[in-house]
Amino acid sequence: MKAYENLNPYFGDLHTHCRISYGHGPLEDALKNAEEQLDFCSVTGHAHWPDMPAPDERIQYIIDFHKEGFARLKAGWLKILETLKARDRAGKMIIFPGFEIHMNSDGDRTIFYKELAGEILYAESLPDLYNRLNALNAAGNDVMSFPHHIAYRRGTRGINWETFAPEIEQNVELISMHGCSETSENTRPFLHSMGGSDWESTVQYGLAAGKIFGFLGCTDHHSGHPGSYGHGATGVWAESKTRDALWNAIRARRTYAITGDRIALKFSINGNPMGSVLQNSGAREIEFDVSAGGAIDYVDIVKNNQIFRRFSECDVKPAPAGKIIRTKLYLELGWGERKKITPWEVDFGISAGKILNVEPRFRGREVVSPVEQTGGESEYYTSHWEKTGERSVHFVTKSEANPNNMTPATQGMCIEVEMPVNENIVANINGQKETIPLQRLIAGAHTGHLGDIDSPCYRFSR
Repeated sequence: MKAYENLNPYFGDLHTHCRISYGHGPLEDALKNAEEQLDFCSVTGHAHWPDMPAPDERIQYIIDFHKEGFARLKAGWLKILETLKARDRAGKMIIFPGFEIHMNSDGDRTIFYKELAGEILYAESLPDLYNRLNALNAAGNDVMSFPHHIAYRRGTRGINWETFAPEIEQNVELISMHGCSETSENTRPFLHSMGGSDWESTVQYGLAAGKIFGFLGCTDHHSGHPGSYGHGATGVWAESKTRDALWNAIRARRTYAITGDRIALKFSINGNPMGSVLQNSGAREIEFDVSAGGAIDYVDIVKNNQIFRRFSECDVKPAPAGKIIRTKLYLELGWGERKKITPWEVDFGISAGKILNVEPRFRGREVVSPVEQTGGESEYYTSHWEKTGERSVHFVTKSEANPNNMTPATQGMCIEVEMPVNENIVANINGQKETIPLQRLIAGAHTGHLGDIDSPCYRFSR
């Protein structure tokens, strides 16, 4: 697609937490986790809540842990910047320093700097924040902000579209561990104790009001794991994996939100990439191209908040299987007895052909506020991978059993491969060897266990 000829997809998380404020896990572990599966990240500190509720016996514990977290971030900010500078890897992973401000009135904001410098902004209102951002940018200290978990009701930390200024904030967070803010009815509802989503705070409501913005996906993960699989992430189309290129792409709204899989999504209108603002020419040529993390169910084109056209597998003629197949192989690890943790050591690969791309799908621990500390497992950097040849990947991880029948806690590894159709997938999983014909996985998934009933399980997806 011509609009993307000189652009590449990169994936990151601009809103995620650890123990620098009231989250869990050390900053160093959070940055190590980010390096395992992201191109860029911002580890966010909780900084300020100008309209915090008045003291109240029912919620005093919430007020207290917020104040403690704010004080911890303020006291450690300079050391945090030093740690970020030490871990920043040019060309490997780009780090943007960031923090967030809670606001009941206009919605929470995540703020991040381009360079590995900057001060915490203790803005007392959204207009005050906007004035400070404008002053910093005018002085050459590049900084951006965006509203997050926007679909909470206005007045309870959801967005206020009347005060949102798209000329200052180029993007909004569409999805995170809180849920999906695109509409008020979707498959990722708001389930946090803060409440459900409200239509007047959704993305579609803002678009209908004429606001212009791009989309971000973030984890808002609180246990030192930027990019924790399934929580949210951002895809960015940029010229290169450099600070300048990524920053400019985010500001230009060449961004899209994903839940976890590294979906490569391109679309253009009259030859212009996502994020562009165009004059109405009366005619529109729409192009799109999607490479997903699994079988594509459908692709929707939405116009004025209504589905304009849906493309499904019924609209695409499958290419005849040749002797060489390009596909993605996903190995998922976990299950087993509740509240048990399983260490894994895995060699995963193919008998012939080559691995084109490696996509770790690692998750962090599922705890958010300090009152959710459960003790026990105290490690926060437990997953690591490396390529061990043209056809194999070695990785170690730990999985917690799924806590209930609705919440996945599995760990995984996805490899994109090009291989002969008559060859095999090979693996050594905790000493247990598997050889699976590719033709078998074309038909459907294959599972195995480390023992008898209720033992940890592994699954090779279709």
